[in-house]
Amino acid sequence: MKKTWRIENLDCPNCAAKLERALSALPGVEAASVNFVNKTVSITAGEKDFAAVEQAVKAETARVEPEAQLVEDAHEHHHHDHDHDHDHDHHDHHHEEKPVLLYRVGAAVALLVAGLLLPAPLSVVLFVAAYLLAGYDILLSALRNIRRGEIFDENFLMSVASLGAMLMGEYAEGIAVLALYQVGEWFQHRAVDRSRASISALMDIRPDYANRLVDGQVEKVSPEEVQVDELILIRPGEKVPLDGVVVEGVSSLNTVALTGESLPRDVQAGDSILSGSVNLSGMLTVRVTSAYGESTVAKILRLVESSGESKAQTEKFITRFARLYTPLVCLAAVLVAVVPSLFDGQWLEWIRRALTFLVISCPCALVISVPLTFFSGIGGASRKGVLIKGANYLEALSKLDAVVFDKTGTLTRGEFAVAKVVPQVGTREQLLEMAALAESSSTHPIARSIMMAWGGEIDHSRIGQVEETAGHGLMAEVDGRRIHAGNAKLMASIGVAAAAVQESGTIVHVAADGVYQGYLVIADEIKPTAAQAMADLKAANVRRLVMLTGDRRAVAQDIADQLRLTEVHAELLPGDKVTHLERLLGEGKVAFVGDGINDAPVLRRADVGIAMGGVGSDAAIEAADVVLMDDDPAKLPLAIRMARKTMGIVKQNIVFALGIKLLVMLLGVLGIANMWIAVFADVGVAMLAILNAMRAMK
Repeated sequence: MKKTWRIENLDCPNCAAKLERALSALPGVEAASVNFVNKTVSITAGEKDFAAVEQAVKAETARVEPEAQLVEDAHEHHHHDHDHDHDHDHHDHHHEEKPVLLYRVGAAVALLVAGLLLPAPLSVVLFVAAYLLAGYDILLSALRNIRRGEIFDENFLMSVASLGAMLMGEYAEGIAVLALYQVGEWFQHRAVDRSRASISALMDIRPDYANRLVDGQVEKVSPEEVQVDELILIRPGEKVPLDGVVVEGVSSLNTVALTGESLPRDVQAGDSILSGSVNLSGMLTVRVTSAYGESTVAKILRLVESSGESKAQTEKFITRFARLYTPLVCLAAVLVAVVPSLFDGQWLEWIRRALTFLVISCPCALVISVPLTFFSGIGGASRKGVLIKGANYLEALSKLDAVVFDKTGTLTRGEFAVAKVVPQVGTREQLLEMAALAESSSTHPIARSIMMAWGGEIDHSRIGQVEETAGHGLMAEVDGRRIHAGNAKLMASIGVAAAAVQESGTIVHVAADGVYQGYLVIADEIKPTAAQAMADLKAANVRRLVMLTGDRRAVAQDIADQLRLTEVHAELLPGDKVTHLERLLGEGKVAFVGDGINDAPVLRRADVGIAMGGVGSDAAIEAADVVLMDDDPAKLPLAIRMARKTMGIVKQNIVFALGIKLLVMLLGVLGIANMWIAVFADVGVAMLAILNAMRAMK
C-alpha cells in the first residue's frame, strides 16, 4: 500500500535527504521517498499495519524536521485546472517570511554599518545584534541538528564559519556571510518555487468535460462533479469522460485504446463502456459507474505528480556524495587550520582561511540543481505530450539501444481506409460509387471509409429501400438495382460466387442484381509519422527496431518493409511478446512501445515501457514508464532527444558546480579569496545551476 503527503516548510535538499533516510529506516516501511522539488513524501508499506506505519512516519517527521508539516492528499489539488489556486494556500515558510527575512537582513546590514562608524564597546554590541538578527534561525537549526546527532549540513557549515569570523574580530565578514547566505537561500527557494509553478502549469492536461443530464436538461460540467449513478450524454465524436453503462442509444466505439482491437465495438443499452474510448456514431445516454478519480485522465495527473519518487542513478549518487562530502570537507578545513600553523605559527590567518574553505564547500548547488534538472526535463517533456513517470526512466531513455513496437494503434492508426478496389465488371470508379451509395445510410466505420474513398456527394433520391444483416453486410436499392455489399457469407446467402481473396484487411464484396461486381480491401493505415519516426530513431543511434504483433505474418511483414524495421515477429500471443522481449534485454537498454491491455506484461518487463496514452488503455498507462499522450510515434525520438539534453544539463551542472567550488576552495586556502567571495561563489553557483536546470523545460 502506498500513501503520499504534501510536505510544507522543508527548507533544504539536505533536510529532505536526511528525512528520507530516517523514514526508510522505520520498521514496516518498504520504501520512502522525500522529494524536495515536488514537496512530497511517499511511503510504501504492507497493508496489515499501515495505520501504525503512518503514525510512525508522522512522529519521525516531527522528530527529524520539527518545522515541517505533513499535509494529507498531496494530489487532490492537481486533479483539475480550477483547483490550481489551492496550491498557493499552503504558504511555504519562505513565502511567509519573504518580507520579514529581507527586513531582517536589511536591519542587520544597517546595524553593521552603524557599528563600523561607532567607537569600540558600542560597536561590538551592534555587531552582535546584527549577527543574531541576520542568522539566529541558522544557528538554532545547527544546534537542533547537533542535538539529534545530524551534524554535517549547510546550517552547521555557515554557523561554524560565521561564528569563527566573529570570534576572530572579523565582524563584517561574519555578519556578511549570514546576510548573503540568507538572501541567496531566499532567491534559491524563489527559483525552485517558480520552476515548480511553471511545471505544475504544464500538468493541466486535457480538461475533459461531461454532459450531465438533469431533468432532461444537458449541462456541461467538469467530470469530477458527476456522481456515480448520474446520467451523462455522449455525442458522436466525443471522448467517453467516465466509466458507465449505456442506458439508451446505439453506437460504435473506437476501443482500440483498451483492447488493441482495431475493429470498432458496437454498443447498445445494457453494455458497459470505459472512459477513454471515443463515441463514433450514435448519441448515447450513460449511467456513471465510477467517479472521475478513477478515470484515465485523473490517473495520468497522478502519474506526473509522483514522477519525482523514482530517482535517477545520478540523483542517488549526488545524495550519497553530499553525505560523504560535507564531513570530508570539515575534516579538510581542520587540517587547513592546524597543519600549516604548526610550521609558521600564524594560527589566526590559517583559521580564517579554513573558515573561508568551509563557506565555499556547501553542497547546495548540486543537491538542488540535479533533481531540479530532472524535474524540469520531465515538465518540459509533458508540455510536448510526453509523460515520463520518473527521473530513472528519463535516464534510461537517454541510453536506449533497442525499441520494440506493438503494431495496432502504435505503428498503425487502428482506423480503416480503402486500400484496394478490384472490379470484376466495369471500372474501379463505378465499383467504388456503387459500394459507397449502398453503404451511405450506415454509420459503421467501414461504411464511412468507403464513402470517404469515393468522396462524391450522396444523392439520396437514387437510394431506395435498405436492409442490413448484422455481421454480414447489407442490401440497398440504388438506381433501381439491388446492390449487396458485405462479406463472403452474404454473397453465399444470395447464391453469388465471391472471389477468393488472400489480402490482408477486411474484404467487402459487391454484387448487383445477383451478379458479382468485385471487391474492396479495407485495411488499417500506417500512421503518417511512423516512417519518419523510424528514420529519426536510427539517426539517434537506436540500433534495433523490432515489431511484435499478433497479426498475420503477411500483414506484419508488409508494414515492417514499409517502415524499414530491423526485425519482425508475427502471430504472437501476449505471452510470446514477453519471451521475444527478454531475448533483447541485457544488450543495452530496451524500450517497448504498446497501447492495449494485452501489452501490460511486456510494458512492465522492458527497461522502459512506453504507452500510447491518447488511446492507451488504463492498464497500459498504469504499467508504462512513459506515456505518449497523442499516440504519435514521432514523439518517441523527441522524448529521447529531450532525455539526452536533460542528462547533458545534469552533467554540466555537476562539472560546473564542483569545478567552481574546487577552484574557490583552492583560492581560499591560498589566502586569495575571502569569505565574501566564498559566499558569492556558493550562492552564485547555486543560482546559475538552477537557471541552467530550467533550460531542460525548453
